[in-house]
Amino acid sequence: MVYFILKRLLQSVFVMLAVALLAFSLFRFVGDPISQMTGVETSVEDRERLREELGLNDPFILQFARFTGDLLQGDFGFSYRTRQPVAEMIADRIPATLELGTVALIISLIVGIPAGVYTALRPRGFITQTILMTTLVGVSIPTFVIGIMLIFLFGVQLGWLPTFGRGGTVEIGGWTSSLFTIDGWRALILPALTLGVYQLTLTMRLVRAEMMEVLRSDYIRFATARGIPYRRLHFRHALANTMIPVITIIGLQFGGVIAFSIVTESVFQWPGMGLLFLESIRFVDIPVMGVYLVVIAFFFVLVNLLVDMLYIVIDPRLRVKEAA
Repeated sequence: MVYFILKRLLQSVFVMLAVALLAFSLFRFVGDPISQMTGVETSVEDRERLREELGLNDPFILQFARFTGDLLQGDFGFSYRTRQPVAEMIADRIPATLELGTVALIISLIVGIPAGVYTALRPRGFITQTILMTTLVGVSIPTFVIGIMLIFLFGVQLGWLPTFGRGGTVEIGGWTSSLFTIDGWRALILPALTLGVYQLTLTMRLVRAEMMEVLRSDYIRFATARGIPYRRLHFRHALANTMIPVITIIGLQFGGVIAFSIVTESVFQWPGMGLLFLESIRFVDIPVMGVYLVVIAFFFVLVNLLVDMLYIVIDPRLRVKEAA
């Protein structure tokens, strides 16, 4: 296990370096930050002085080395637009994005896994066909359209839920949370549903496909011939083996929810990292854009590492292989 973790950590270091290089090199061509920071009345001399102070005239290798070194020290620089430290800006937005992504993922698991099991056990039933058609429609509609439809129905027509913002929040140990207020939950429902629809469909169809494959296995047929009760057979043996590949998708889903919450956050004006990234693109705030991609990559790497470790724990065949 120790060797496995060290190997994965070494791979993660190379992945993070590659992402940092990609992010840093990509955003060098999105625009001139000096033009966004200064006005038309700024002289050419002042522009050049500011460019020199920010290190924008240095060679690319030197700028990237400085960028990577600062990241390793926890120094994310400062925003060109607001002059605030980027670390503080990200820290202020992370709670909102993590809470939104976590609730959306929980919704997709609570609904998707039982629906996948049900449709696998009754593949020809009328309810199964209805569920499959409904989820197909849901996954075919773009996320922002789903969000607008939910806003129109529950916010405009019925007036039950707020259509923008995060609602009431409380601060617990430096963490700003909306999970402990009624207004916070009311504001969270619509964006979480919008973000969780696609993840729900993916989870349900994956569980259904894996469950049907496992039910056709020889050991399931042998267990059926032995007279093992169907409830025990389905939920203790078949479902347990079905969840092994599903765990990987769930881990990737969480990283994807965090990374691709940009559209949902922009539709509902949810004050998370995705909305901050869109604002930084608008004002060519290169430090914020670069750090955002690095943070998202870190989430993916961390989740994949945890999933790989969980694989070793739940599947004895992998433990034997790594030991060999």
